[in-house]
Amino acid sequence: MGLMAANQTQLLSKMAIGDGHGEASPYFDGWKAYDENPFHPKENPNGVIQMGLAENQLTSDLVEDWILNNPEASICTPEGINDFRAIANFQDYHGLPEFRNAVAKFMGRTRGNRVTFDPDRIVMSGGATGAHEVTTFCLADPGDAFLVPIPYYPGFDRDLRWRTGIKLVPVMCDSSNNFKLTKQALEDAYEKAKEDNIRVKGMLITNPSNPLGTVMDRNTLRTVVSFINEKRIHLVSDEIYSATVFSRPSFISIAEILEEDTDIECDRNLVHIVYSLSKDMGFPGFRVGIIYSYNDAVVNCARKMSSFGLVSTQTQHLLASMLNDDEFVERFLEESAKRLAQRHRVFTSGLAKVGIKCLQSNAGLFVWMDLRQLLKKPTLDSEMELWRVIIHEVKINVSPGSSFHCTEPGWFRVCYANMDDMAVQIALQRIRTFVLQNKEVMVPNKKHCWHSNLRLSLKTRRFDDIMMSPHSPIPQSPLVKATI
Repeated sequence: MGLMAANQTQLLSKMAIGDGHGEASPYFDGWKAYDENPFHPKENPNGVIQMGLAENQLTSDLVEDWILNNPEASICTPEGINDFRAIANFQDYHGLPEFRNAVAKFMGRTRGNRVTFDPDRIVMSGGATGAHEVTTFCLADPGDAFLVPIPYYPGFDRDLRWRTGIKLVPVMCDSSNNFKLTKQALEDAYEKAKEDNIRVKGMLITNPSNPLGTVMDRNTLRTVVSFINEKRIHLVSDEIYSATVFSRPSFISIAEILEEDTDIECDRNLVHIVYSLSKDMGFPGFRVGIIYSYNDAVVNCARKMSSFGLVSTQTQHLLASMLNDDEFVERFLEESAKRLAQRHRVFTSGLAKVGIKCLQSNAGLFVWMDLRQLLKKPTLDSEMELWRVIIHEVKINVSPGSSFHCTEPGWFRVCYANMDDMAVQIALQRIRTFVLQNKEVMVPNKKHCWHSNLRLSLKTRRFDDIMMSPHSPIPQSPLVKATI
């Protein structure tokens, strides 16, 4: 059997038998742990709670209500059937004009209408994943590189590298200044790449940041624009979380820098925006990715390549109607920000009750949780040991900072918008119980001293038993009692 498998492997491509997808990352391992034992309040109350998936389910009811009140928006209803033939047979890769117009208007609205977008520069793709890959194909050749500030979304290793053959060069950012990008860090990364004979063709920023949940300020964006213009490299600005900002400071798009900051020189041909409706609207399954480039050649090439990952015309038709409903969009964005702020407040205050801090943030669907005081040693091995305990004993899927290429051990991304209020309370209950079991050896964040005798594993009793015991250090909430 082994010989047969080896012979079969020889018949496949290097891509088919390689690990370029990055699936071996702890980021994806956590998903697998959840898939094998998913939490359900009644059927599996001791299962793994999924907090490693950045989905926005807090406003699904608003969308459902709109669909019920606008049945003609779908070609698969009696009210919309008259448009079925025309929409089902449309296959122009430019996309439906009404769809591109609606997306351009929505992009402007999520940026406070401070900038406008040209519908003729809107290029569709299969989600942000497809949009990033197509953009990379347009800008770089195999062996070329993009600078990427760390920590960054683990999927970029797949989206930008796997099939394109490019490299990602990390730009160092750390907690000393709340992971803010600096000009010196950009210069250091660029020079290091040159020393390694790597040709840097571009830079990728994520604004708002995944995993930090922060927005870039105007000065940082100006620094980035000046840097890429000076080095004559491309800039790709991932802005897929632009409408998840729920408090000040406001989100500033790279488009605003180009339009408003005319005192700095910039060749617009070097600037490209990747957008999506997966996070802002909560539509990851619709696979709506957008490339917006100021470069005519990139627009033309990307549009041709979009044939490999178009958005279905049925989806375009529905979303064009929805996004053109100004009253709905206004109400949706306002309510979404309100609900995200509330969930963020509930979750971070719940963590704070047991001394867990998070990086101050105001955007995204997650927090950057600081568990450095729970590590045995300030090493990545200790971070992975703690992560395994959280997955297998606390039974919560969170993502370790090392999977985001963070060089400081002890940071974890925790998603909070992909579940209902009850699941959030149960997750907080589990986290608090675990932390209090280790309270005597926690180290204050500011001191950064490390104890080697941290009891990461609750060996004397099962974690489930401790959490639900009447002697648990955390008072059991009525929600937990009602569901277990």
